[in-house]
Amino acid sequence: MKTDYLVVGSGIAGLNFALKVAKYGKVTVATKKEIIESNTNLAQGGIAAATRKDDSIKLHIEDTLKVGYGLSNKRIVEILAEKGPEAIQNLISFGVKFDKEDDELHLTTEGGHSMARVLHSGDSTGREIEQAMTECIRENRDSEVFENCFAIDIIVKNSKCYGARILDIKNKEIVDIFARATILATGGIGYVYQNTTNPEIATGDGIAMAFRAGARIEDMEFVQFHPTTLNKLGAPHFLISEALRGEGAILVNEEGERFIVRYDKMGELAPRDIISRAIINELKGGSVYLDIRHKDKSYVLDRFPMIHQECLKYGIDITRDLIPVSPAAHYICGGIRTNEYGETNIANLLAFGECACTEVHGANRLASNSLLESVVFSSLGAQRAKRYLKNEIEAMPQQREAAIGNVVHQGLRDIEVDLRKAMWDCVGIIRTGENLNLMLKKLRKLERRLDSLDGDRVNVRFFELKNMVTVANLITNAAHIREESRGTHYREDYPTVDDKNWLKHICLEKRGEKLDVSFA
Repeated sequence: MKTDYLVVGSGIAGLNFALKVAKYGKVTVATKKEIIESNTNLAQGGIAAATRKDDSIKLHIEDTLKVGYGLSNKRIVEILAEKGPEAIQNLISFGVKFDKEDDELHLTTEGGHSMARVLHSGDSTGREIEQAMTECIRENRDSEVFENCFAIDIIVKNSKCYGARILDIKNKEIVDIFARATILATGGIGYVYQNTTNPEIATGDGIAMAFRAGARIEDMEFVQFHPTTLNKLGAPHFLISEALRGEGAILVNEEGERFIVRYDKMGELAPRDIISRAIINELKGGSVYLDIRHKDKSYVLDRFPMIHQECLKYGIDITRDLIPVSPAAHYICGGIRTNEYGETNIANLLAFGECACTEVHGANRLASNSLLESVVFSSLGAQRAKRYLKNEIEAMPQQREAAIGNVVHQGLRDIEVDLRKAMWDCVGIIRTGENLNLMLKKLRKLERRLDSLDGDRVNVRFFELKNMVTVANLITNAAHIREESRGTHYREDYPTVDDKNWLKHICLEKRGEKLDVSFA
């Protein structure tokens, strides 16, 4: 099969790029579940941009750089902030409806921001954006969407990308799709961890595929943990949006003490890494809660209807009950190294969104900059996409077909459970050299166990686990190499920031069967 642009992933980054390049040529979107299933769809808080008269692009830049702990690329951050207002208009043109107050866009405050600049649609901003874009892509005659199609690997020869191998899950067929340009917009890695806000599909597929193909991977040690997820037995780690704290919710411990001011003068609006570590520390003495009971009930129901409904399923009424919370893996600041146009070190391979590393986030992401990053850089990439039409579509020889099955082997389930628990225990919020070494040994054993199942009929879970182990290796190796604490990466054995030795990015590449480490 042939197309002009092959987009792998159907979140905000992939759909935005697809909608913009459809005017140049044929676009094919491949997504491993339904088109609506993505991390974008789960984003509650909103999208940050300087749209108010008393705000400024300069302040947005300063806030982003401060939270990035010295590793954010200033030039890229400037592009992000400067293009912010345009990105908002871009979304509105697709039919996204942001909340308003007195005919003005309603803005809220989140951690790390010096003022209210986060636009939102209730507490389901991601869903509003995803639905609007999905409607647009379905109506577009120049694009086609293949759902339930899993990208196994990128087709690469001599550092040039020619497309991707796709598993049609329903028909149990492997199809090679050849393209003039291949775009990875596959989202995050959260499901590598036992406790995560991410859906099961967030298995780091794009990063793993790109790494195997020879792409440069950067900043993988910087995994952001969201400080407030629902912490109740029998309930998933459902995200309790930072917007609650932006609207006045406070954190209290088992004794009812508002403890966060002991850790940071910004209180509940301190950066996420600080709050996550504070909560982990307080959890040693008992439960930690988010308290918004002091706010008017009608206001809470109007502002946070989805969170209210979700918590009610587990017997918690947020208008009158304390909400038990704990941190969970949420976002990867690193990924496939790209420039502002999404271009990688592999010709004709682009990456956007959470799977990409533009260096805009540095060592920690400023709240609500992720949706903005996805729109800004995929839009810039689309502006240059016409140049790929001059590429010939070359069909490479097909590889040996794998035997595809539906049954998930018990051995796969055991590997998944072991991997996710070990990553949470050893490469979580607080890390040590000893635990990281243990994890590297554990990963070698898990790889051998996975290889032993390769002779069976493979399925999506097998391919996903391969990717999860690859991504876990990249995170653990980078965390082991960085002997300091910076942003989301905290080493108990190296608890301070070390600008003299570590004000640099860790880059990982596959060279043959070896992991090549370099610094930028």
